[in-house]
Amino acid sequence: MTSNVGGIDRLLRILVGLLLIGLAVGGVIGAWGYLGVLPLATGLIRWCPAYLPLGWTSCKRR
Repeated sequence: MTSNVGGIDRLLRILVGLLLIGLAVGGVIGAWGYLGVLPLATGLIRWCPAYLPLGWTSCKRR
């Protein structure tokens, strides 16, 4: 599995994921906030399955 999530994209995914989960735990936005697990996971593993069919990558080319 080749990484397709790089630098700033990765950081934003992790931050948004943590924010959504935190708001859900705090009862601010409801249970749908637990969907923050998705951007958090894709940021941590540096791979996004949605990028595959589109042929996108946010990693720097070598």
